Amino acid sequence: MLDQLRQVAIFAKTIDHGSFRGAARELGLSPSVVSHHVSQLEEHLGVALIYRTTRKLALTKEGERLLASTHPLFEAVEDALSELSDSSSNPSGELRVATPSILIHSQLTDTLATFSLQHPGIKLLLDYSDERQDIISGGYDIAIRMGVNRKRSSATRTLFQIERRLVASSGYLEKCAKVTKPQDVENWDWIKLAPVSHIKPIFRKSKSKPVKIKPTAHITANDALAVYHLARAGAGLAVVPEFFADEDVKSGAVQYVLPGWKLEPIEVFAEWPSNAPKYGLINLFVDAISPSRSLR
Repeated sequence: MLDQLRQVAIFAKTIDHGSFRGAARELGLSPSVVSHHVSQLEEHLGVALIYRTTRKLALTKEGERLLASTHPLFEAVEDALSELSDSSSNPSGELRVATPSILIHSQLTDTLATFSLQHPGIKLLLDYSDERQDIISGGYDIAIRMGVNRKRSSATRTLFQIERRLVASSGYLEKCAKVTKPQDVENWDWIKLAPVSHIKPIFRKSKSKPVKIKPTAHITANDALAVYHLARAGAGLAVVPEFFADEDVKSGAVQYVLPGWKLEPIEVFAEWPSNAPKYGLINLFVDAISPSRSLR
């Protein structure tokens, strides 16, 4: 009976994480051992619980029935254990976090450093890339995303917003005509970030209608900081986070183009698997980096 309960618990964790690898990481086992336990349970019951493909796992009808009957039991046990150990436990484990490299110079870096100092038992594996990473196929616990008008869900949490500015070097602007409206710069030399190069900038100004322009990229790069450095070097103009340009604007090396017009800010938010356990490292991490309410 105890062996079967263990196998059922491993089966439930496998479905929670969507993979043998994810369950193995939390349970401290190898993926092959996790797969073996699930196979042993299927053999004992005489039914298939999971359909396996090279890309994902899917529950059979029998697997759905077993999961529905056992999940409440294991959740109750996990809740009880979590409440009993909350005050004295030292969280430990590993968290894989995907985050845009553009945020290296933002307030998020300080927040992550503080979290690491407060929880020395938790190993953070940070993957910085301006390419959008898939949480499930990439094996991540959490992804930090950036976007405008994102879809809300119970598995996301707003962290903060980033103001954006249209910038160019002072040397570049000396060669250009004066501008008063977004349409004036539509045919200039634009430098764009490849992952979002299809998104057209929308400018807003008090008492004026929003203006969307469709500039063509003169240069495209896959790194946000590279986009800014190219603009600062005089290669053209670019939309960048305001914190990139603050110091250079003060020194006069860079200028804001169309300073009277605003671009919609980018929302930075955390996203995690919808079937993540109610308690655990994901909950702890998101609460720590978020200014809003707890996941619970």
